[in-house]
Amino acid sequence: MKFLVAGLGSIGRRHMRNLIVLGEKDIVLYRTRKATLSDEELAGFPVETNLDKALTKHKPDAVIVANPTAYHLDVAIPAAEAGCAILLEKPVSHSMDRLDILQAAINKSGSKVLVGFQFRFHPGLVRAKRLISDGEIGRIVSAHVHFGEYLPAWHPWEDYRKGYAARADMGGGVVLTQCHSLDYLPWLLGKVESVSGFVAKLSDLEVDTDDTAKIALRFEGGALGSLHLDYNQQPPAHYFEIIGTKGSLQWNLSDGGTRIYRAEKKDWEVYPLAAGWERNVMFMEQTKHFIAVIKGETEPSCTIDDGIRVQRLVQAVYESNATQRVVDFKIGL
Repeated sequence: MKFLVAGLGSIGRRHMRNLIVLGEKDIVLYRTRKATLSDEELAGFPVETNLDKALTKHKPDAVIVANPTAYHLDVAIPAAEAGCAILLEKPVSHSMDRLDILQAAINKSGSKVLVGFQFRFHPGLVRAKRLISDGEIGRIVSAHVHFGEYLPAWHPWEDYRKGYAARADMGGGVVLTQCHSLDYLPWLLGKVESVSGFVAKLSDLEVDTDDTAKIALRFEGGALGSLHLDYNQQPPAHYFEIIGTKGSLQWNLSDGGTRIYRAEKKDWEVYPLAAGWERNVMFMEQTKHFIAVIKGETEPSCTIDDGIRVQRLVQAVYESNATQRVVDFKIGL
């Protein structure tokens, strides 16, 4: 199979390395040469700077869209029109603009799209989803996610002020960039019914985007959820707690394990990660899944509809912040 990788920052290179490990070495690079990392590991791979030429000349089976958020659709729409399978990094875009065009292209060409919410491949979250689905903590009452991480520490090799996450013109901001939990919490608990949120630039960081957010969700069935997101916390923290009528469930990225308290047993049970597990494993599992999607062996586990649903949630948070009102998510925006 032939792959086109669009965007050679840290995530694009991670996808590229994982493809190579899995034996997929027929890779073409589409780039603008603005990446801040060394070009050494890219040597020997064909490079194109014109997307139309890259698609028509090389005819890739699949395109990995890993450029800055605001430019995702500049690549994804032509790739879908060409009928390529697409691994589209999260979030799918920086707004709702042109997502209808992307959907129309996908429907016409039959392109398969996997949205890159890698936490769906984290074994701790997979375990949590199974425990909830099996009714182990009863009916869900509430949930809380905390995701704080100091932005300058993300990519220590570059000036954080120039990275996409810090820049509004590139689709940055904490709600967009750290939207993982807006995907995985509904994945765990079900559809969102209404949304409210406060979004602000509160830290001392030199960014022109939001860097702190408090978000409230009401799920169908009545459960309530809250999310904290920020670019400022040191040390970083990413965890969630889900409370049910028969117990509680916790997950923390620091050790990756899932903990469940069953009221009937009055004790915690821990499901730790496998020995030797490290962060790239979930990306590798995502890549394996994407290859299976390309081959027609399975359907995408995180679809374009899922990605657009997260985008709508993001827009609802911003709308709520602007209007100081709860947004009814069922009727759209």
